[in-house]
Amino acid sequence: MPVNLKPHNTLSLTQSCETYVEVNSKQELTDAVTRVYKSASPMLILGGGSNVVFTTDFNGTVIKVLSKGINVTEHSDHYSVSVQAGENWHEFVQYCLQRGMHGLENMALIPGTVGAAPIQNVGAYGVEIEKFCHQVEYYDYTSETINVISALECQFGYRDSIFKHALRNKAVITEVVFKLPKKWIPNLDYGPLKHLEADDIGAKTIFETVCSVRQSKLPDPSKLGNVGSFFKNPIITAKQYVELLAEFSDLVGYAQSDGSIKIAAGWLIDEAGLKGFSIGKAAVHSQQALVLINLGGATGEDICMLAHTVMDRINEKFNIQLESEPRIIGSQGEVSI
Repeated sequence: MPVNLKPHNTLSLTQSCETYVEVNSKQELTDAVTRVYKSASPMLILGGGSNVVFTTDFNGTVIKVLSKGINVTEHSDHYSVSVQAGENWHEFVQYCLQRGMHGLENMALIPGTVGAAPIQNVGAYGVEIEKFCHQVEYYDYTSETINVISALECQFGYRDSIFKHALRNKAVITEVVFKLPKKWIPNLDYGPLKHLEADDIGAKTIFETVCSVRQSKLPDPSKLGNVGSFFKNPIITAKQYVELLAEFSDLVGYAQSDGSIKIAAGWLIDEAGLKGFSIGKAAVHSQQALVLINLGGATGEDICMLAHTVMDRINEKFNIQLESEPRIIGSQGEVSI
């Protein structure tokens, strides 16, 4: 019997799947994935459901990862923290903060699970997971083997990793190991954190500031369906940035190590006058233009049509091609937006 996926995706889209399975341990996860893979049925592995857009019913099995467990090993200069894939990311950040293990506080309130975090190389307010990720354990269901790779081997990039490329459709992350240094240095380079004083600031203050800012800008998915930031912040050449700056003096850019400039997608969308713009029951959020929302009864097609319209408008106005962050899911698996 089909299972409604509305409770399992933060956009509150009412698509269904043929079979829904919850797994509560690493063993249950590998067993379930192997079974479905061998059946040749379409398979979708789901964490918090905060990074997916269901465009139609899924004609296969959805495996919900709920494996729990955190293990801490103390070393002379750092903590090694092993975390099971199904742990909630924000709760894990809180866990570390409460135990004096700092570094992840800039990434507070990012939705989703720990196991999903390396796939996207999640990040916020100047910090990405690659800075503290030590290694990732994954199960290769094509060879039925457990493998461990280093952070370097994860090939992290901006919202990118090996799990989107060479290991796509063959691996499921089972555990992530973080290396949190005891010598903590606050990262205050980004936006609303710049006003804080590094000399007397604590990790708890950064955590609370990030939570406050995110809660003021981002809608609560339980009240207004969304997947957080829908678009990646585009990276453009320094030449293009200077040209845009001549016309838009308030455009803020962040220099990258290779000389390129990262700019805010939300600013571009706001400048294009698209805040509050809607198609069907999908809309650009009026408080944060980077967020697309379900006003109630939106379909995945509504969301994708809105995203396309935003991307076209930004390309026309700024000659910049936006890229979507969430995974777009069709009847058999992930598809292009």
